[in-house]
Amino acid sequence: MGDTNQINTDINNVRRNFFINRSHNLVFFILICLLIVAFFISFTIGRYSISLKQLFEIFYFKILGIANTGSNSDMVDTVIFKVRLPRIIAAILVGAALSVSGASFQGLFKNPMASADILGASAGAGFGAAVALLLSFNTVGVQLLSFAFGLGAVALTYAISTKIGRGSSPILVLVLTGMVVTALFTSAISLTKYVADPDGKLPVITFWLMGGLSTITVANLKMLIPPVILSIIPLLLLRWRLNLFSFGEEEAQSLGINTTRLRTIIIICSTILTAGTVSISGMVGWVGLVIPHLARMLVGPNYKILLPTSLLLGGIYLLVVDDFARCLFTMEIPLGILTSMVGAPFFIYLLLNGKRGWL
Repeated sequence: MGDTNQINTDINNVRRNFFINRSHNLVFFILICLLIVAFFISFTIGRYSISLKQLFEIFYFKILGIANTGSNSDMVDTVIFKVRLPRIIAAILVGAALSVSGASFQGLFKNPMASADILGASAGAGFGAAVALLLSFNTVGVQLLSFAFGLGAVALTYAISTKIGRGSSPILVLVLTGMVVTALFTSAISLTKYVADPDGKLPVITFWLMGGLSTITVANLKMLIPPVILSIIPLLLLRWRLNLFSFGEEEAQSLGINTTRLRTIIIICSTILTAGTVSISGMVGWVGLVIPHLARMLVGPNYKILLPTSLLLGGIYLLVVDDFARCLFTMEIPLGILTSMVGAPFFIYLLLNGKRGWL
């Protein structure tokens, strides 16, 4: 009798896992299709109208190496390949990077309120960019200084927490130290804006801090792609180990996991993702906080599935939001404003409906 019950239980578990895997595969397929659709439709949106037929013809000519002899062919090529293509790719990369970083931090800290900037990366990168703009650096200089200060802010957080966290919970000390460092760099940003020329530097700094992708070029993509790819790959390879942090530090160690090394890898990769994207796009908030929760609602809390889902959702989300940012009004809306307007009400909805799917 006992053997029969065990067999029935095993069969039910196999059936359940089969249907769960099928549903996850379906979610992945739908998200990939949505990303492809959003990718092509984004080319047709903007001041210069381009139809899907015209777009596919131009791609066809480019793939076969045929010269496009149509009317305004040079203008269309410039709009597609030098203006919209870099911006579309940047939007996908920034959204994916912030979402993966936010999901990783939420798993590491076991905190649904954790986001990509919890350790001060965004505030540090923002301060670096503000200083660079104040000193009239060129675009590359702004991005490099922003990236360096983003990494430096998290390094400062980690160093302080390591110094004072002996005998205490390392996760709690990291979070609290991150809050202090974030406040410190936020104050430094305010000070930089205060001393900036109100007619020249101040508007530039303020607009950059609001976030946006209007100035993205191919050169910016060359700086963004390597750190994003090199940071996302380790997180995807180690994503199943994030599940072990939900059991606690001691339980994870008892299962043979070097929690200190794993925590360091996750923090380094997530910090590079956040600092790299902020240095290119400015301070785009709420993506790393909201998108992982939306992914949990779709596929559950298992990080083996959750992290790739967050990656796809983040890319789709920021691409669509950027499309609205550049075509909703005659003037382009800063990206950070729209992500806040969408993210804050959605998070309130999550709060009103309890914590389902958070743990």
